Amino acid sequence: MQPSEATHSNSPQQPRTVLVTGATGYIGGRLVPRLLEAGHRVKVLVRTPQKIADVPWHDDVEIVESSLSDSEGLADAFSGVEVLYYLVHSMASGSGFEAKEEAMARLVAGAAAEAGVDRIVYLGGLHPENTELSTHMRSRETVGKVFLESPVNAIVFQAGVVIGSGSASFEMIRHLADTLPVMPAPSWVNNRIEAIAVRDVLHYLVAAAALPEQLNRSFDIGSREVLKYKEMMNEYAVERGLPRRLVIALPVPAPKLAGLWVALVTPIPLSMSLPLVQSLQHDAVSREHDVDHYIPQPDGGLTPYRRAVALALGKERDGQVETTWANAGIDADPLPSDPNWAGYKVFLDERTFHSEAKPEHVWTIIEGIGGKNGWYSLPLAWRVRGWLDKLQGGAGLLRGRRHPKKLNTGEVVDWWRVEAIDRGHLLRLRAEMRAPGGAWLELGVEPDGDGSLYKQRAIFFPRGLAGRLYWLGVYPFHGFIFPSMARNISAAATTLQDAGQEQGSGVSTQTP
Repeated sequence: MQPSEATHSNSPQQPRTVLVTGATGYIGGRLVPRLLEAGHRVKVLVRTPQKIADVPWHDDVEIVESSLSDSEGLADAFSGVEVLYYLVHSMASGSGFEAKEEAMARLVAGAAAEAGVDRIVYLGGLHPENTELSTHMRSRETVGKVFLESPVNAIVFQAGVVIGSGSASFEMIRHLADTLPVMPAPSWVNNRIEAIAVRDVLHYLVAAAALPEQLNRSFDIGSREVLKYKEMMNEYAVERGLPRRLVIALPVPAPKLAGLWVALVTPIPLSMSLPLVQSLQHDAVSREHDVDHYIPQPDGGLTPYRRAVALALGKERDGQVETTWANAGIDADPLPSDPNWAGYKVFLDERTFHSEAKPEHVWTIIEGIGGKNGWYSLPLAWRVRGWLDKLQGGAGLLRGRRHPKKLNTGEVVDWWRVEAIDRGHLLRLRAEMRAPGGAWLELGVEPDGDGSLYKQRAIFFPRGLAGRLYWLGVYPFHGFIFPSMARNISAAATTLQDAGQEQGSGVSTQTP
C-alpha cells in the first residue's frame, strides 16, 4: 500500500494479544499501561519478574520469565501473540557487541515467524543515510533491517532525542543546562536535532498494533521542530526560569572527551553517556512524514520541544514520573540470606536506636531517604564519596530517585537500588557504586513500647584482598556516619510526628 492510498481512522482498536519485551525499561514500562488502556491483552517477557513486582499494572498482565536469547523460552512466550514489541537495546560495548545484538534480533524474528506472530514493532534511532554511524546507532539500524527482512511484517519507528521526565536524553540536557551557565562544547552542539516527546512516541507505538497487516516498513517520527542541540539546552533553561546559557562550539567533535564530561556532571554513567554523545555526532532530522498517512497525530497535534520540557519538569515537580532510565538497571545477585553466610567473609556494621516516634513515622523517613532528602549524616562525606565514584565511572549520587516519598522494588536511590521492600518494616538497598565487593544497606523499624526501634545494618562481602583493605579504609568513617544516621533518622521521625500532632492531622506523610 502506497502512502497516498493509505487511510487511518480514530475508531477504537480491535483488542489484540501483544507481548512487550523491555517492560522494565523506560519506554516499555510506560507502554504497557497504555496498551492495557487501549483494550489489548498484554504479556510481558522479563528475566527478573521481581523488577515489576510493585508496578500498578502487575496484576493486569501475563508475566513470562525468560530471556531473549532462550529459543525454547521464546517459543512459549510468543505462543498466541499477534503483535510483538521489541524495545530492548543494550548499552554494552566492546568486541562482538553488534554481532550479539544482531544474533538476538534474528533469533527473535525466527521465533516470531515460527509462532505465527503477525507483526513486530521496533523503536530505533533517527539517523542520516550514507553516513558512518557510531557503533550503537549502527547496531540499532541493523536490528531494524533484520526485522524488516524477516518473514514477519514489521514496523520500525526511527526517533531522535526523546524528551520526557526521567529519560536519559532529558536528564543530560537538564543537568548540563542547570550546572553550566557557560559551556565550551564540541562542534556537534551545532548539529540539527528533531526531538520527540515521550507521549508522542507512545502514541505511535500503541497505534502500530492496528496498522494494516501487510505493512512492512520504517517510519521517521519526530516533533517536526528542528533545533540545534545548543538551542535545545537554551530552550530548556528559559523554560526552567534560568538565564540563557552561553554555549561556545569548539571546532572539534571530541565524542569520548564529551562523553566523559557528561558522565561527570550528569547522572548518566559513562557506559551510557558515550553512546548518547556519539548519537549526536550527526544531524537527526526526519527525512519523511509518511506516518501521517497511517496514524493520525495525537489530539492537539505533536508536542513542541518547549512544551515537552514543561511537561517533563511538571511531572518531576509533582512526583509523577512513571519510569526513569536509571530504573531499567541490570540484573545482579541478591543478598544471600543470613544462614547462607557461612563460608563467606562478611563485614557488618549494625546499629539500633530507640525512637519516641511511632513506627509509621520512622518508616516515612526511611522510605523517603536519598535524593533531595539526603542521607541524614555528614552530607559532605556522602558528596565526596559520590564524586569519587563518578570519577571511577560509577553511578555517583546524581541519579536521585523517581518519587520523593514512595519506593518500589528495582528502583534507583542515588547509587543504591531497591532490592527488597517490606513496606512499613524493612528497606534493603544494594549498592551500585564501584567497590571491590558487594554492599547492601538495610533500614528497618519495629514497635518498641510507646515508640519504635530503628534498625540499621550495613553489609559488605569483600572481593579478595582489595575488598578487605577497602573496608578497613572506610571503617573509621563509618564510626561517624552510621551512628549519626541512626540518630538523625529517629530525630526526623520525631519531628514529623510532632508536626502532625500540632496540626491535629494524625499521621503526616510529609518527608522533611
